[in-house]
Amino acid sequence: MTTAPEAPSAVETTPKHLELEITGRCQLACSHCYAESGPTQGHGSMTPDDWKALMDEGVRLGTRSVQFIGGEPTVHPAFAELVQHALESGLSVRVYSNLYRVRAEHWDLFSDPRVTLATSYYSDQADEHDAITGRPGSHTRTRAAIVEAVRRGIPVKVGIIHLRDGQRTEEARVEMLTVGANRVQIDNVRAIGNAAAGAGGLPSTSSLCGQCGDGKAAVLPDGTVAPCVMGRFLPAGNVKGGTLDDVLSSEKWAQIVGSIPRSTRKGCTPDEDSCMPSPGASPVTACNPNQDGSDCSPAETPACAPKY
Repeated sequence: MTTAPEAPSAVETTPKHLELEITGRCQLACSHCYAESGPTQGHGSMTPDDWKALMDEGVRLGTRSVQFIGGEPTVHPAFAELVQHALESGLSVRVYSNLYRVRAEHWDLFSDPRVTLATSYYSDQADEHDAITGRPGSHTRTRAAIVEAVRRGIPVKVGIIHLRDGQRTEEARVEMLTVGANRVQIDNVRAIGNAAAGAGGLPSTSSLCGQCGDGKAAVLPDGTVAPCVMGRFLPAGNVKGGTLDDVLSSEKWAQIVGSIPRSTRKGCTPDEDSCMPSPGASPVTACNPNQDGSDCSPAETPACAPKY
């Protein structure tokens, strides 16, 4: 990894947005998963009290929003408790869920006006979608949950991940707009996690958006702190036995953030949390919308046109 002595001066050092990867467990088994999550993975070593203490510290440091992600965050036994703690702390919340199985009590949480949803979708055809997720019936369940979220007036962002030639990506986009999803974005899979192994290479900073660590940080299930969940291969420290402030004020954090090629695009903020690829990035990169997925496109793209 090429390092720099300090982070670029234009980078926001206050962690306004935190990505909380509270579990590695997921009901699905996607071959492209950036986190290498799946049904046999665990919840990590961070306890519910650890996550609460982290959010409390984040608020003291200036954090305004958090995203719960995994794995599948809703399978964590303390999921509802942690979301409620975030809301009571004054944080806005985004839940990135596969929406495979939504409990009644979770719908009540999602209906809070301070909560938004995000999910991934792959095709308007069930067999193609299920082949990608590795879980028969996942298309039916996820689509039904999206429709229910729209019916309840819950803001939901749908990221359609384009993985291969012939995939019914555009048809899926039209379908989501038809059912009333309020934000739909198409992105190509990037070579991180399972997809990196499939591409025969290792992840690198060229796979990142150029905004990682800029006013945001990710904390993984074992307490590891990284510039974002996509930048999980750049660990900067651990909040187990330490503090978030210790990590973010460390020389290692500055070196890691300084090693990431910066995007020159304007108008993106940590709260929007765009994860589109940076200029000059590898063609095997694009945003897997595990973040907010704003409409900030790559700098070389003149408009918000799909890159597939």
